[in-house]
Amino acid sequence: MRKYEVIFIIKPVDEDTINSTIAKFENIVKNNGGNIDKVDRWGKKRLAYPVKDINEGFYCLFYITAEPKVVTELDRVMKITDEILKHMIVKEDE
Repeated sequence: MRKYEVIFIIKPVDEDTINSTIAKFENIVKNNGGNIDKVDRWGKKRLAYPVKDINEGFYCLFYITAEPKVVTELDRVMKITDEILKHMIVKEDE
């Protein structure tokens, strides 16, 4: 299993939607055999440039340990989730 950092920006909506979106991605990792080492919620911040005419977003960072297939599924679901503005998955160095 490898270590990854997953950062994503959620559209600035109500707190229940933000919490359910984060829980959705936590469940994807756990249900596919991965472990979430740490969840770091940075909160609502101003974006460096507008994305889809939105100037603010809720930033969240996951530190996970998982197989590559888990990361592939997480990336696929993040791409089709409407609440996500941007996301990035990076493999940590050994």
